[in-house]
Amino acid sequence: MANKGPSYGMSREVQSKIEKKYDEELEERLVEWIIVQCGPDVGRPDRGRLGFQVWLKNGVILSKLVNSLYPEGSKPVKVPENPPSMVFKQMEQVAQFLKAAEDYGVTKTDMFQTVDLFEGKDLAAVQRTLMALGSLAVTKNDGHYRGDPNWFMKKAQEHKREFTESQLQEGKHVIGLQMGSNRGASQAGMTGYGRPRQIIS
Repeated sequence: MANKGPSYGMSREVQSKIEKKYDEELEERLVEWIIVQCGPDVGRPDRGRLGFQVWLKNGVILSKLVNSLYPEGSKPVKVPENPPSMVFKQMEQVAQFLKAAEDYGVTKTDMFQTVDLFEGKDLAAVQRTLMALGSLAVTKNDGHYRGDPNWFMKKAQEHKREFTESQLQEGKHVIGLQMGSNRGASQAGMTGYGRPRQIIS
């Protein structure tokens, strides 16, 4: 980030559009959830985009968050005693969180890239990943989610149906509405195409 100067022209426009996607209200909800899920020892960030980025940047809080969604003894990410100070170690910690979140069920399209958080390129993507993680935790309902379930939308779940062989055979004899119907309106009394209608009173 130290070698990156200000952007101009098209690059500036693109960066401006990305920054507009960041949601201040969503930030508050995510901060509340992380504090409830991980405990008060994670602290609270300064309000705003920069505070949110600095709070999560070293990857420790993110790692604690994903670990809190697993039962004791099966935590996927090793959290160091002292937060890493070297840049590559911090990025490695964030990468471990991303891997654990993907294993938990967050889709690749909902994942942010390490540089999105580390360099502050797209903090809206970071919010999207955390929202997806929260939604999965609420949907799984396995007792590890802490906080208000209304903070996140439940994901749609599969509702598998089983049919007996006789029900399947019965279904073959039904004419679907897409195929039309041979009942109801008929063409009786219709005149040929283009001729005027004969109205007799």
